[in-house]
Amino acid sequence: MVSKVTEGVKVSVESFYQPDYSNPLNNEFMFAYRITIENRNTFPVKLLRRHWHIFDSNASHREVEGEGVVGVQPQIQAGEKYQYISGCNLKSELGRMHGTYMMEDMHAKKQFTVNIPLFDMVVPFKLN
Repeated sequence: MVSKVTEGVKVSVESFYQPDYSNPLNNEFMFAYRITIENRNTFPVKLLRRHWHIFDSNASHREVEGEGVVGVQPQIQAGEKYQYISGCNLKSELGRMHGTYMMEDMHAKKQFTVNIPLFDMVVPFKLN
């Protein structure tokens, strides 16, 4: 698990290879990742947008951007956590992701950026 704190918001990421949803013979590798967002501020925050950079070891790079996460724009109270699971498909056995969340201080109505730490996605047999 990797973690990073930005502007009082801690983001932790854990990734998992999904063999049942992968097809190595067709260069299709599916990964799930669990994100935990902890609001260490004294005010509530709202996650407005996400922006991902996805790197595949076959030298491809793509970006994904959009509102909220998994269809919601969660509000996270001071001292609370929010967790979700999502997925990413790759064309090779290893890759990396990182990104940012656009958040809003719900008291001051001020937006700020929170960094999502760089994390690896690796098919277990590549580690041998």
